[in-house]
Amino acid sequence: MRVVITGAGPCGAALAVALSRNGTAVALVEAAQDFARNFRGEALMPSGFQALQQLGLAPIPESVPQRALGGWRVAVEGHELFRAAEPLEGPGNLPCTLVSQTAWLESLLAERNRPASLTLHRGRPVADLQRDARGRVCGVVLTDGEHLAADLVVGCDGRSSLLRRKAGIALGAAERPIDVLWFRFAAAAEPLPDQDFTTLVGPEGLASLFTSAEGLVQLGWAISPGSPTPRHTATEWIARLRTQAPQVLASWLQRNGHHLGEPVRFSVQVGLAERWWQPGLLLLGDAAHPMSPVRAQGINMALRDAAVAAQALLELASAGPNSKEAIDQALARIEAARRPEVALLQALQAEELERAERLERTPFLRRLLAGFAPLVGHAAGQVWRLQQKRLRHGISTLNPRQ
Repeated sequence: MRVVITGAGPCGAALAVALSRNGTAVALVEAAQDFARNFRGEALMPSGFQALQQLGLAPIPESVPQRALGGWRVAVEGHELFRAAEPLEGPGNLPCTLVSQTAWLESLLAERNRPASLTLHRGRPVADLQRDARGRVCGVVLTDGEHLAADLVVGCDGRSSLLRRKAGIALGAAERPIDVLWFRFAAAAEPLPDQDFTTLVGPEGLASLFTSAEGLVQLGWAISPGSPTPRHTATEWIARLRTQAPQVLASWLQRNGHHLGEPVRFSVQVGLAERWWQPGLLLLGDAAHPMSPVRAQGINMALRDAAVAAQALLELASAGPNSKEAIDQALARIEAARRPEVALLQALQAEELERAERLERTPFLRRLLAGFAPLVGHAAGQVWRLQQKRLRHGISTLNPRQ
């Protein structure tokens, strides 16, 4: 079976390596020359590690920058409400771990590591799908005119998927996108006071700070979708943020505010494709289901997609020469195995975002929680822990036949 995979992000790269290590001929097509992006999701939950294990890609090499998150901290109106230490399930369990996605992809697809049956096409965007006389997808056409023939094309080309659009597959989108301003602090900034992911809620909105796998402090600030991007200096941004930060963090912000870079605005549309396959074509990852940034589900769901798809396709390959009908039946099983989990986790993400936004727009509730934080914080933290279980571990088996 010849497979063409478009998009060398976590889903496409992981699937390409898993299939080619088992002898499947795979052409992996990546539009960009490298894997660097402004901001890439890098938080691996236990669900993501489970997928890597099944794909045969664990552990992640020590040469790839990575660090376990210390915990999750929530502050309201400048008062710490609760802190939940990682791993949430207690000692001996896997913590949420930040991994440099760019470095991991470079390592995974380095020439020295690539199986002989895997061909990587960098800097060669796809222009269109190729179809046979019956309309079945049978390959892709690159922008330079080359045709790559395939028994199966897998679209892992992200939330703006060209293949999804060329296939005429509609994306059922959430009611509104999520708009986020992302900032980086320069490498010269002091380390944060802790290794936590800290969320600040107050009159200035909803913002989160954390230290990336590569040691750079990042800040995400939610803003109203469609609203103008505020034009502030670094000093003005920091002054706004300090009003709702606990004292230790507020002092850090005051000392390091001059290291804050210009924001990059992301409008993140969340959605679920009406179907994930048609004859000869399979969509996975953000191409099939663009995820919200809440609790870093994008990379974890993408890896779980890849694990299920790899198992189903390798079972098919092991049975010998495959008919087109057998391939399409496998595609249907993959979607049936993955769609319920993705749909539920998108709903859970929306619920968590709604709780945070309700707190943001209800000053009385914020002041109440801030004033009674020492009394209600522990209970709030326990409820929050329970709400995270399915977002951390997923809800389904990674066996496409179950």
